[in-house]
Amino acid sequence: MTTEIQLTQATGSCCSPSGSCHDGTGTEATTGGVTTVYQVTGMTCGHCEGAVSQEISGIEGVTSVKAVAATGQVTVVSDTPLTEDTVRAAVDEAGYELVGQA
Repeated sequence: MTTEIQLTQATGSCCSPSGSCHDGTGTEATTGGVTTVYQVTGMTCGHCEGAVSQEISGIEGVTSVKAVAATGQVTVVSDTPLTEDTVRAAVDEAGYELVGQA
């Protein structure tokens, strides 16, 4: 099960058909914002995904959150890069633990 909160629709991509703009750091710049994938422990179901997604979506500048309990990964799209401490606080508030960027 996957829970996704989409706040706005991002359009376009900086990635060309022949390559990717992903730099291997877990952060990817796109026309619609900055996409960062985080690893979170403790999520086991759709309720967990929703709780984490809801807390992270409350961070200023976040436009999209997709949490996947099966992998523990949370993909966040934001207008500007987020500090890990800000994301960690939101994940903690939801009752889970942020390991770091995936």
